[in-house]
Amino acid sequence: MAKYSFEEFMDIIRRLRSKDGCPWDREQTHESLKGCLLDECYETIEAIDNKDKVNLCEELGDVLLQVAMHSVIAEETGDFTIDDVIDSEAEKMIRRHPHVFGDIAVSNSEEVIRNWDEIKKQEKKAATIEDEFANIPKALPALVRAQKVQKKAAKAGIGDDCRQPLKRLKEELAGLEAAVEGGDKELLSEELGKFLFSVVNLARILQLNAEYSLTNATNKFINRIIDIFALAESRGQNLYELSPAELDILWREVKKQQIKNQ
Repeated sequence: MAKYSFEEFMDIIRRLRSKDGCPWDREQTHESLKGCLLDECYETIEAIDNKDKVNLCEELGDVLLQVAMHSVIAEETGDFTIDDVIDSEAEKMIRRHPHVFGDIAVSNSEEVIRNWDEIKKQEKKAATIEDEFANIPKALPALVRAQKVQKKAAKAGIGDDCRQPLKRLKEELAGLEAAVEGGDKELLSEELGKFLFSVVNLARILQLNAEYSLTNATNKFINRIIDIFALAESRGQNLYELSPAELDILWREVKKQQIKNQ
């Protein structure tokens, strides 16, 4: 079976965007496709997490489709082409890997990362710490952005002691508890944000990914809720009619069983 080439694939996208193509595809803009690009990236990550290679192949194709669509839209307005995208990325990879394409010697991946960060800083013309913070996209998920900001701050020696974030976390929790008692929604939102920021900072210092940690906790919570429903159903109970105390008993039983099965 014949396979499509990259150029043939790009011609398909151009045809979809043409006058005689697809009405929906013709209507799309960089702005309207933002959600699609984000969704496809998350679905690709899920395929990786599930170790589903067949689905991963499909999802990478969907990400490629987004790259192609944005490139063809830009091509139509004369901004840039897919060739410009490829050329720019190829140059960047060569420039950021002087230990491969140049004469710089490195002994481990940590040195590679340091060189990469320094080259990136020069590319972005980040002369000050303010410039470096400005280069962190505001559109990132809040946990990811917070961890990147904290990583930048840590390079200046701010917040590297593991004991300090734990102490800070307790202080922020006390502030949050006081805000809950006070009932001021604006203050409560502020204190909750400070508490979450401190949690993310602790994750960074412990070399954990806050986003992945929360995702794993959410998945465990979902599995526990599903098991609680199943347990209640097996006993002829309606979960929505149970008292908090009865729900707590089911929760503890399921938790105990899940821990045993690990």
